[in-house]
Amino acid sequence: MRRLGAEVRYADFDDHPSLEAALTGADSLFAVTSPFGTDTATEARQGKALVSTAAEVRLGHIVFTSAAHADRDTGIPHYESKHLVEQHLRAVGVPWTVIAPAAFMDNYADGWTLDGLRDGIFAWPMPADRPLTLIPASDIGAFAALALQRREEFAGRRIDIASDERTPGQMAEILAAAIGCPVAHQEVPLSYVRRRSADLAAMFEYFTTVGLGVDVTALRREYPEVGWHSFTDWAIAQNWTALLSDTPTHQ
Repeated sequence: MRRLGAEVRYADFDDHPSLEAALTGADSLFAVTSPFGTDTATEARQGKALVSTAAEVRLGHIVFTSAAHADRDTGIPHYESKHLVEQHLRAVGVPWTVIAPAAFMDNYADGWTLDGLRDGIFAWPMPADRPLTLIPASDIGAFAALALQRREEFAGRRIDIASDERTPGQMAEILAAAIGCPVAHQEVPLSYVRRRSADLAAMFEYFTTVGLGVDVTALRREYPEVGWHSFTDWAIAQNWTALLSDTPTHQ
């Protein structure tokens, strides 16, 4: 970051003076919260603290990253915690934008998915024919930059964003072509996921029963400058040789 000319400041979400010092003098804030490594109550508390401090130091614009459909009473714990931060954001009196990404493509090159790909299996807790909207981190960053650059256009708006829509069956085919080896989709039972994370099980159940609908065509038409990447674009860009040669981290 420093090599690119950024001034790096450190703060603790639970330490108000450090947050105030880090945000003072800034023009805008791009905020991301996560419950992973802590819990959803901590995510909500820390997200509200960050937003409140940004309001106290009179930042001109806050762009908050939530999750697609998090404002729709999904029952998914880490969506609900983000929605609590969204509600607080609307109440503090600072111009705001909420960008709400769909499922992350980048997760397909990590964790249990990557472990399965080493054996030619795309293990995913959804039926092969159920569509899911997707986005890579690079497109989230590009859209956030657009919102920060054009704050008057985006102020007061909440926008679900996605770059592509694919079924797990299609994703397995795309991954096979990118990797250069056969890959078969295997539906992981929700009961298996639930034993490890009730939160993630609730998310996949929502993906399967309700769906994570985002109007990808309209986004591509209205914001071409984002340079949207399809799942095929993303898959081709990964260094699968290096990824698949690593020692598995999940059993």
